[in-house]
Amino acid sequence: MLKGKKILIGVSGSIAAYKIAYLVRALKKLQAEVKVVMTSSASHFIGPLTLSTLSDNPVRSRFYDKDSGEWTNHVELGMWADLMLVAPTSANTLSKMANGLCDNLLIATYLSAKCPVWFAPAMDLDMYKHPSTVKNIELLTQYGNRCIEPNYGELASGLVGKGRMEEPDIITDLIVNHFSESKDFDGKRVVVTAGPTYESFDPVRFIGNNSSGKMGIAIADEFSSRGADVTLVCGPSSIQCSSDTVNRINVTSAAEMYNAVVSNKAQFDIAVMAAAVADYTPKETFTDKLKKKEGDLNIELIRTQDILKSLGKKKKKGQVLVGFAMETENELENATKKLVSKNADLIVLNSLNDKGAGFNSDTNKVTFVYPDNKSVEYELKSKTGVANDIANTVKKILDV
Repeated sequence: MLKGKKILIGVSGSIAAYKIAYLVRALKKLQAEVKVVMTSSASHFIGPLTLSTLSDNPVRSRFYDKDSGEWTNHVELGMWADLMLVAPTSANTLSKMANGLCDNLLIATYLSAKCPVWFAPAMDLDMYKHPSTVKNIELLTQYGNRCIEPNYGELASGLVGKGRMEEPDIITDLIVNHFSESKDFDGKRVVVTAGPTYESFDPVRFIGNNSSGKMGIAIADEFSSRGADVTLVCGPSSIQCSSDTVNRINVTSAAEMYNAVVSNKAQFDIAVMAAAVADYTPKETFTDKLKKKEGDLNIELIRTQDILKSLGKKKKKGQVLVGFAMETENELENATKKLVSKNADLIVLNSLNDKGAGFNSDTNKVTFVYPDNKSVEYELKSKTGVANDIANTVKKILDV
């Protein structure tokens, strides 16, 4: 599956370094060529001998080996690889990559790499949330690198939060999809919605929700990486796509999103409606800011147009329609009703009762609801992982 593909893994100092042994083994089983570069601190967490044995290649960590007198050519390493993956990426290495602080072999190789570069952060939750770390990740993604976001879960410190490096099996799937010569969605036209909608009632105020757009954007990136022609219709969100081939249409209101999606209805093969679209919008909007007055303010709301239902009514044979359901009670029952009423092929159910799931989170815990009262519950994982599960399921639906 990965025969002949050259993958260079850069390992930095993190307890998550033990996972790289599993990753290297998985990649070798798929017949990839694997080389490993380590920082000196990474060797405290996993031995070079382990990774050398699993990869069938010497592990490099220094520019110059005093014992052998051999010099490691970082430029040659960077040019050798078809993909460079820095995993785990510690806060220290993340900072060096973002700012070009070239004081070790891993960073020198990264700066010399001619191939796509991915990085998988792994650190404690407060370190991950620190503004400097957030800024460094933004810089790296702006440079064109791909971030494999960490998971939410128990950390080495004993705390629970975001910072666990993505699991090796998910990373392996992402690499396989990246290198797939026959992209499994090649030629498929996919429309994805993401983010919230803002329903304005005067120039400065609106009704909205806490959706960040992360889930929908991860889905758009996933389908794009697997060869699809993707149109992303996104509400207000600062999150950027990793893929530069996604056609992004930015909208603000539910009406704007409806118009953008419906205008593409005849063209899509797959539609994934992941946006948190407002069900109601103010009946009357004001051109000037409403001034505070004595007493209460009553704003009359009217229903917005139902995008998912509209697509379901006009769905053609061979088209696949996926909807999302955010629930707080009677979750499975409500999601099943939505599946039927919207004529969807799949509903992705997430509940605000599940810790680490839902709005503004980097993780999600979902249940796939199918026709005929079938459902499959998944464990908590990164939204990248959920996007991978959705794409795999859509592929199965298409192949039936």
